[in-house]
Amino acid sequence: MRQRKIMSMIGGLTLAAGLLLAAPTAHADEAPTPPAEFTTDWHDPLTAAPPVSVPGTRSCEVTLAEAQFRDFTPYQGNYTPPKECGTGWNKVVLRLEGKVKGRQYDRLGHLSVGGVEILRTSTPEPSPDGITWAVEKDVTRYRDTLSRPQPVEMLIGNVVNDTYTGVIDVRVTLTFHTAQGKVKPAAGTPDRVLPLTGGTLTTPRNTERILAEVYATGSGGGCEEFWYLTVPDAAPYSCKAADGPYREVQISVDGRLAGIAAPFPHVWTGGWSNPFLWYVTPAPRAFDVRPVVYDLTPFAAVLNDGRAHRVEVGVAGVPAGQSGWSVPANVLLWQDEGSTVVTGALDRHEAGTPRNSTVHTPGSPDLLETSGGHTLTVAGHLNTSHGRVATTVTRTVDHRSTHRWGADENPDALTAYWTDDETVTVGRTATRTHRAYTMDGEITVGADNRLRTVLTIGDRASTGVFRDGRRLSWSRMDDTYTGDAAFTLGVPREQRHAVGTSAERYRLYGSEGCYDRSLKTVQGTLVEDLRRC
Repeated sequence: MRQRKIMSMIGGLTLAAGLLLAAPTAHADEAPTPPAEFTTDWHDPLTAAPPVSVPGTRSCEVTLAEAQFRDFTPYQGNYTPPKECGTGWNKVVLRLEGKVKGRQYDRLGHLSVGGVEILRTSTPEPSPDGITWAVEKDVTRYRDTLSRPQPVEMLIGNVVNDTYTGVIDVRVTLTFHTAQGKVKPAAGTPDRVLPLTGGTLTTPRNTERILAEVYATGSGGGCEEFWYLTVPDAAPYSCKAADGPYREVQISVDGRLAGIAAPFPHVWTGGWSNPFLWYVTPAPRAFDVRPVVYDLTPFAAVLNDGRAHRVEVGVAGVPAGQSGWSVPANVLLWQDEGSTVVTGALDRHEAGTPRNSTVHTPGSPDLLETSGGHTLTVAGHLNTSHGRVATTVTRTVDHRSTHRWGADENPDALTAYWTDDETVTVGRTATRTHRAYTMDGEITVGADNRLRTVLTIGDRASTGVFRDGRRLSWSRMDDTYTGDAAFTLGVPREQRHAVGTSAERYRLYGSEGCYDRSLKTVQGTLVEDLRRC
């Protein structure tokens, strides 16, 4: 950490998501011998996450964007859906292919179609010799947006000069997989997808289900990029926030709290003061910036009056007037074909009192212990063409962390744990989701000016669907990254003598099957690619 001080020397992410893929790689028994330290090139970036599954039917490809990013000028173009694949798609897959070489920071990028953000991603830092990478994302849920011609905008904000030479060269495509024979069109996709612009929303009057998705990222190279490390003003640390590190992504309807969520602690590929951790294997979600999703269906009756309503997103805990968070949002709507107007009411709204306690204990090291959380329950009913439907959403978020730092913030260590539990009950069916995010790491700088970072990050989720108390389906996901890297500060790149190991294991199993893949790297060389399912 010493994030503000050290990052100024080696680079952090600036403002400008998806599955990161790579070419087929050798298995562990064929692994090459790694060099003694990092060289001018390393393995192209990849993750252990599963690929997007496709049906194997006839497909059509459309180029969505093709650009080289040298500054903060967005790419602007036009999209037309492929006529030869019709509109009854089973799956739509977005693929970004990128390449960059030389020296460059990590950058955050976004892509929108018709104003709807369909991809948020960050970039890997390049080798002097150059790297290539690819990101895939299932974008079938944006069927409404993709079914007609739309303007396209993409931006990966970048700076190219005599020092930072990397031009980010990308091509983005959409592949439409058709429905044929037993392969049916995608079920359950929303009828309308609207970008939340200007903080107002007008829904069709027959709306019967509403989801909001928010691509919440703390970024920009300032303290909110490392929000989980901030301390109250009285504590002697370089990143301040009056209420400490507790953050909560909130959405409101007409000023009334409608949804709460724990933000994911993203670490970009320049993060934790050590890019050598991430050259091959990024942290979870670094290349797949998945949105926070809120079920706003209990508010549907309120929103269905034909008027514009205020729907706003914010991050609680950010000091007043401080920038650093981006929260673009889309609203996904399902309509009742058998009704012109769907009526109902918001029946229950219970917001707990937010908890946020920080205790600073001066010493060597200093210690900051944080505990925070919040609960929210909302319930409503709708009178639809297929009967009265009641929806209840209960969400509980919790954050606990211990931050330790020494003189001049050396060493600097954090152990943190976030949970986000949600139950959505629609009629007799309940979907229960438990999310848990973990971070455990330390940065030290030795007397020889060697900076070392040791870090483990976990992204876990379990989901169960129940009807009348009987489980219908379930899944569990565990994506865990571990890294250990060191290099010499304050010297030219070729004199850093950098070394580093990284490992990622992604496990997904449940009623629909099993996926289990592990990756290990040493000095940028992939030494294990193991699949267990």
